Amino acid sequence: MSILEAKHIDKYFKKPVLFHVLKDINFSIEKGEFVSIMGKSGCGKSTLLYILSTMDTDYEGELWLNNELISGQDREYLSFIRNKHIGFVFQFHYLLPEFTVLENVMLPAKKLAEKSLKEIEQDAMEKLSILNIEQLSQKRASRISGGEKQRVAIARALINNPSIIMGDEPTGNLDSHNAENVFEIFKQLSETKELSLLVVTHDEDFANKTDRIIQMGDGRILP
Repeated sequence: MSILEAKHIDKYFKKPVLFHVLKDINFSIEKGEFVSIMGKSGCGKSTLLYILSTMDTDYEGELWLNNELISGQDREYLSFIRNKHIGFVFQFHYLLPEFTVLENVMLPAKKLAEKSLKEIEQDAMEKLSILNIEQLSQKRASRISGGEKQRVAIARALINNPSIIMGDEPTGNLDSHNAENVFEIFKQLSETKELSLLVVTHDEDFANKTDRIIQMGDGRILP
């Protein structure tokens, strides 16, 4: 079953001059598939991820998520889709430093507002325990290590039980030990939870261990 599908995606930057940045992008990601996107800087990887994550709506072509056409939907609905169905893990964890680990993980679920606070707190503790960091729940985010922060960011990405996790250089700021930990967490989520993952990375070791690599060059997917 296809979770995410891009059909004939084209993207132009209009300023300062017209530039064709993404050219006829076509691919799909299946349920439970762990896919990486690689390519030189400037080839369009992050621009593509921005479109796939529904944040950028100025493109041509079709984007499908869970067999629903997402292209052309209004911003409010896209915000709901993003929060409910897509989990994000970035190079920088974007945790709120003055909040506890638990509070940070709960935030997207509180925004979605489909469960009671007590249920959200239970869910958040469960996600922290999957990542073996439940003992950090009451610590302020500013007081934990870089590797722990990235685990908290993954727990936060999981809180609404998304259909897909998207990562933009999620190991880019980590040493090799913590990068390996993040890979293992992702692999486990793909295998045990049947979660789909799409990760933009420069890390060849990381990419080579994923199920499939999408290579990009000059705004295209390379054969």
